[in-house]
Amino acid sequence: MSAPSQSFRPDIEGLRALAVAGVIAFHFGLTGLPGGFAGVDIFFVISGYLITRHLAGEIAETGRLNFWRFYARRARRLLPAALFVIAATLAAGAVILSPEEQALYSKGAMFASAYMINLWLIRWSFDYFANDAANNPFIHYWSLSVEEQFYLAWPALLMLAAWLKPGRRTIILTVGIAGLVSFAVCAWLTQVSQPWAFYFSPLRAWEFAAGGLAAMAPARLFENRPRLGAASGLIGLLLIAVAYLTFSEDAPFPGFLALAPVAGTVLLLLAGAAGAREGVNAALALPPLQVVGKLSYSLYLWHWPVIVYAGMLVQDLTVAERLFCLALTLALSVFSYHLIENPIRRNGWLMANAARALVPALLLTGTGVAAAYGNAKFAVADLDPQQRSIAASAAIPATARASACVEGYDAVKPKTCVFGTGRRAIALFGDSHAEHWSTPLIDAAKKNGYRVETWLKSSCRPSRFSFFVAKLKRNYDECDQWREQAIAEIIQAKPSLVVISELALTSARKMAAGKGEPDTPDAAWRAGLRSTLTSLSKAGLKIAFIRDVPFNDENVDTCVSRALWRNQAPSLCDQTRADAANDKMAAVERAIVTSVPNASYIDLTDRFCNATICHVFINGKLAFRDQHHLATPFAKSLEPDVEKRVISKVGR
Repeated sequence: MSAPSQSFRPDIEGLRALAVAGVIAFHFGLTGLPGGFAGVDIFFVISGYLITRHLAGEIAETGRLNFWRFYARRARRLLPAALFVIAATLAAGAVILSPEEQALYSKGAMFASAYMINLWLIRWSFDYFANDAANNPFIHYWSLSVEEQFYLAWPALLMLAAWLKPGRRTIILTVGIAGLVSFAVCAWLTQVSQPWAFYFSPLRAWEFAAGGLAAMAPARLFENRPRLGAASGLIGLLLIAVAYLTFSEDAPFPGFLALAPVAGTVLLLLAGAAGAREGVNAALALPPLQVVGKLSYSLYLWHWPVIVYAGMLVQDLTVAERLFCLALTLALSVFSYHLIENPIRRNGWLMANAARALVPALLLTGTGVAAAYGNAKFAVADLDPQQRSIAASAAIPATARASACVEGYDAVKPKTCVFGTGRRAIALFGDSHAEHWSTPLIDAAKKNGYRVETWLKSSCRPSRFSFFVAKLKRNYDECDQWREQAIAEIIQAKPSLVVISELALTSARKMAAGKGEPDTPDAAWRAGLRSTLTSLSKAGLKIAFIRDVPFNDENVDTCVSRALWRNQAPSLCDQTRADAANDKMAAVERAIVTSVPNASYIDLTDRFCNATICHVFINGKLAFRDQHHLATPFAKSLEPDVEKRVISKVGR
């Protein structure tokens, strides 16, 4: 059977435009495309289609593959522009980012240069206190890393299939089996451990395989069936539109949901391969889409650092400012395409043989990795004492977390830790917003002859209501089970006082803003809080409920570090009390707590806020390690307040 045609396909260029437009629209927030991130899946299918078509054609024609020539072509096409954008992003970061941020994100640049950042992000995504991924200017390189890892394995897989039994059917069978296994594991892990399903290249291989199977589809499939081709293209576009318009970043993705953009892309590719030149495929060949498609790689590389840095320099970007960022992205893309990407890709000397491309590619990659590593070290090599203090304050864990006494998401059975040897006990019960009080509470308890026993679990409020957790992409069922057992154990332990704190509902809503997460009704929260307090009170236990701390618009340690780096005052990061403290909801909370016998409401907001402003840098100390958790050194300084206002409730 003859090798597939290698001719240029304008519909594929248009598909690239559709893919990159979705990604940019999603990241820039310029249109109502909450699922625009699925554009990456379109890229994966296109890559699988083109690479499989090329490799299968070479195998059919020569019976072998020239691996070195293949890798040289990939290196010329992808590497120069990617490394140039990494270097430019690092250079801009030296001005915009604080030293600690420069060090952290330089590590990201190092992994991006080696096309392994997807593996780094898997580990990062499991860290509850990891810095916000939205600030990482290199995070978008994860998809390029997945593609490069695909390019390493795919030729060998196809060659193995041809070696086992020459012929098209063997390749189709091999690609099909690989795709099915990959999809099955991906769908399972999307529900169990979504970061692995999202970032791990073998679990995205099914999307490339889908493109590969489309490339191997017989030409006669749509032969003399123009209506079928047109219908295929229209259905394909509708599937992509459904993904763009209805998906959200909190959906369980990729898994079964990714079938929509993948199947849509496959249908469009098949329609184009059949020669459909009307309807959707004709639209994909329009000149504007051809221009955007040609620039799609450069647009993808530049768009993310542009919008990330703009968001750091200007809070709450307006539509006009976002449009300016879009124009800047386009200008940078045109520059890098015409001066770096295309000239190197088409360079005759580099194209002469594989070694001329691969040797410089290896040297460039090694240089990129070394430069990023060096930048990470250099950025923090000579920090002034105040910057070091901020970094250290943000890094010090609270006493309970330092002792591994805060349980993770998957725990359903409570683990109790004991601090001190006092005869009487104080229980600390709650989520990480109870945990950050552990340092001053334990210090104050020991001074007064008490021991502290902890029941703490990440993101698990003591109030009895079920809620959605973005990191899990589902309701937090483990919390419901853990909470009931914890309440039963606390009642059985009969402590002298139960200290409770939790993430405020208003703070949770701010964290979920714009993400499409299901909200918890006020009534469910009020009933859940009252239920927990009543159960403890009826058991004869005294309760001290500590009001949650103010919520800040951005990570405080980062904001203060940037301010000092730019010779600005830390007060630049202060928040208005109306935005940060939400006194109205606190008044409702206070009323519920004080209506329960034996329960007291502890309000320490005056240690952070005056009548109008909530401060983030207090008495020379960083108050918060991120947006809403206390920095441990500052929390320790609150020990006298905790002793006076909390420990005193024992003897009430």
